[in-house]
Amino acid sequence: MNRYALVCFAGAALVAATPALASDWTVDPVKSRIAFSSTQTGTRFQGRFERFNAAIRFDPAHPEMARIVVLVDLASGKTGDQQRDSAMPTADWFDVEHSRVARFEATGVRRAGLDGYLAQGTLTLRGQTRSVALPFKLQIVGRVAHATGHAQLTRTAFGVGQGAWASGQWVALEVDVDIDMVASRK
Repeated sequence: MNRYALVCFAGAALVAATPALASDWTVDPVKSRIAFSSTQTGTRFQGRFERFNAAIRFDPAHPEMARIVVLVDLASGKTGDQQRDSAMPTADWFDVEHSRVARFEATGVRRAGLDGYLAQGTLTLRGQTRSVALPFKLQIVGRVAHATGHAQLTRTAFGVGQGAWASGQWVALEVDVDIDMVASRK
């Protein structure tokens, strides 16, 4: 075995023998965003949740060891349209009186490309829990991480949109969710 191969083999053995040292990350709520968009009567609209928090333990070298839980205050959803914003918390939509918080919990994270990952997890919304895949890109510079991701959800799978709103006639069934998170290593 030549010297280069021996050094590579020894380095690989050392990495394999080193336990994963996942870091805890603190999300910066000022620089972070959870946004959503959909279509109502043929017109695209966008919104965001103003209050959320996350508990993140992540090591990019060992994504399988990740622990990610995101809690979103559904009453904080805003679109800039007074009628839509006052309807979202009601029983027809998010029903915040009975289920104020949406919870995403990653059950597994794996690498997907050079700077990409896929978080498989569950989303609980309005008492309904469904599997969700959230692909995201991650860049870490020093002690700061920046993650962006996108998922498309079917709102009725979570009971969002009751009565006349249960069909896609007025409001599309598909909702795009975009995350843009900035966090610092603790």
